[in-house]
Amino acid sequence: MRQFKTLVGGFCFGEGPRWHDGRLFFSDMHGHTVNAVDLNGRLEVITQVAAWPSGLGWLPDGRMLIVSMTDRKLLRLENGALKVHADISALASSLCNDMVVDGRGRAYVGNFGYDFFKGESEKSAEVVLVNPDGSARVVAPDMHFPNGSVIPPDGKTLIVGESGAHRLTQFDIAADGSLTNRRVWAELGDALPDGIALDADGGIWVAAPFTHELLRVKQGGEVTERIKREQLPIACALGGPARRTLFVLSADSVDPGECRHKRSAQVEMTEVEVPGVGWP
Repeated sequence: MRQFKTLVGGFCFGEGPRWHDGRLFFSDMHGHTVNAVDLNGRLEVITQVAAWPSGLGWLPDGRMLIVSMTDRKLLRLENGALKVHADISALASSLCNDMVVDGRGRAYVGNFGYDFFKGESEKSAEVVLVNPDGSARVVAPDMHFPNGSVIPPDGKTLIVGESGAHRLTQFDIAADGSLTNRRVWAELGDALPDGIALDADGGIWVAAPFTHELLRVKQGGEVTERIKREQLPIACALGGPARRTLFVLSADSVDPGECRHKRSAQVEMTEVEVPGVGWP
């Protein structure tokens, strides 16, 4: 049994964990803040995003990118101020969520496809590519709730969790950032993938909130580790000095009102054998 330690708690709903510059950055989606916490639990509010912050990443020059969910924009934090990096409201069908930013500053942004919180019927969604200059286009249509994404160290493929299809899906990345050769990386059965993290042995850690599980999955679907959790595991990241610390963002609910009322979300951590690689 792995032992988990609570690093920080008392926030509403964590998303988009990213290890960067010696700290874990994450969005408190329903608390409207982007935060950073060090390994001693010291928490800093980096900025506030009124329209629900989610996915995080960085341009090569160090400027932070933040998904603004409900207005479907990608924001850029510059000298302490937020600027619109790209307005993708005409490209993304619904609430934007997670993203991965590669080493060239290209951001791949997913969206729900429908308003999950209002109980709308499921609809297909898109992955939108936002280039470093802010230009954007759809690179993967007909996706089933594209969520957490990773890019291996060679930068040649993108793996994205399709929450609505209970699978991880892989694409080849072309020189211009386009996605081709779509195929299934792993079927996940009952598990619905949210945030994911890639390790050096080709395993992917999957946060599966609605089965209360963390899974480590290999290509083809073999589950090498399955960890049951009391709270809902929403997202995970590999970080720490050797990238062997598995950070898990968890919550008691996905309901925005309940999350804001309870403020019981937390960041937990445990040590694993295989370090993280690639992006994020």
